[in-house]
Amino acid sequence: MSSTDPRREIPRTDALLADPEISTYAVRLTPARVRRVVASVTATARAGDLAAGEVRAVILDTLASTRAVSVRPVLNATGVIVHTNLGRAPLTQAARAALLDAAGYVDVEFDLASGERATRGRGTLDALLAAVPEAGAALVVNNGAAALTLAVTALAQGRELLVSRGELVEIGDGFRLPELIAATGVTIREVGTTNRTHAQDYRAAIGPATAGILKVHPSNFRISGFTSEVSVAACAQLAGGHGIPLIVDIGSGLLAANPLLPDEPDAASTLAAGADLVTGSGDKLLGGPQAGIILGSVDLVRTLRRHPLARAFRADKLVLAALEATLTGPESLVAQYLRAPELLSRTRALCEQVRAACPGLSSAAAVVEASGAVGGGGGAGLPVPGYAVALPEGLAPVLRGGDPPIVARVEGGHTLIDLRCVPPDDDGLLLAGLVAALNAMG
Repeated sequence: MSSTDPRREIPRTDALLADPEISTYAVRLTPARVRRVVASVTATARAGDLAAGEVRAVILDTLASTRAVSVRPVLNATGVIVHTNLGRAPLTQAARAALLDAAGYVDVEFDLASGERATRGRGTLDALLAAVPEAGAALVVNNGAAALTLAVTALAQGRELLVSRGELVEIGDGFRLPELIAATGVTIREVGTTNRTHAQDYRAAIGPATAGILKVHPSNFRISGFTSEVSVAACAQLAGGHGIPLIVDIGSGLLAANPLLPDEPDAASTLAAGADLVTGSGDKLLGGPQAGIILGSVDLVRTLRRHPLARAFRADKLVLAALEATLTGPESLVAQYLRAPELLSRTRALCEQVRAACPGLSSAAAVVEASGAVGGGGGAGLPVPGYAVALPEGLAPVLRGGDPPIVARVEGGHTLIDLRCVPPDDDGLLLAGLVAALNAMG
């Protein structure tokens, strides 16, 4: 290598790692990750693809854009409120702050007054019981499927549960309820037909092996036409008359009736109708973190809490903290997005801003009526009327490649930008991303 070789000007790795500005990233990204970035950039320079004088700046730019985790925040412009592929329910600021508060040592299972062990997540359980006074006791596990699995295992393992054929549903990613229950050692005794089940079907199926009746909200599908189902109250009367429990999985985790979701079951009404145990999800219509909610009689919840699987399924301190803050704090973002009172005015303003920033699109950008969706298995078949900005169809993949990524939906030959699930404070960020993407398309 000659004395004039430009590679001699490349800063040494140890000198770069000791650089005060570069070394500060070790706190967020770990020293090993910073070292890998430095090694990668200097290798590029040695290959002749980067000038020596640009090495430090490129390293700093790379570190600044490197995230500590692989998941990336996105702007949800799809109009789907509980979007499973985008993380379901977005947390309130109160719930996010609770996550930070719980990140260190906390008294999650400790009584500060006595110095003794205490009930795990007692504040969260108290908040659940305050929200659903019809419940005698509550339990929180790590997701909705775990809540149902724990309930059927603890109460019916080795015996039979009666389930209507029309409620043997398949949930997300190909998981089927019959297979989940079969894995617990519980036998499903199907009653009725796919479209019609009557009280007599349950009555005729009850026998010595029957451990209980299970009702499952079908969530993301509907059967219409010549149909019949047995109400919770009627099932409760049957179960009570035979001394067996009625377990109801409401799916979405709605705790109280919501007039915007008239057909969605809620925990309070279901318990009031006679259910002995109700299970649901915390990260759907409840608007909290991923969690399984179990509400019901004191004796049954105690049985579940003492079952060995309860330990495997228990929620961690972060989930408990975020769930409590969701229950005791401000209205959830899911509830806010269901209403979206300023949606039309915001959509019109965004459309005008896009037209002003991209004059060539004046005729292509338009405000259109567009129905969103509840998502996450809630409000199946229920349109959520709203509005969106219609832009060229080819824009959607360009938006997903932006920073931050903007996820829209393609419909009717257009990319639709639905502001329902975009926080108003992010309208400016969304506009900047749209303009950048439109300019990149030319």
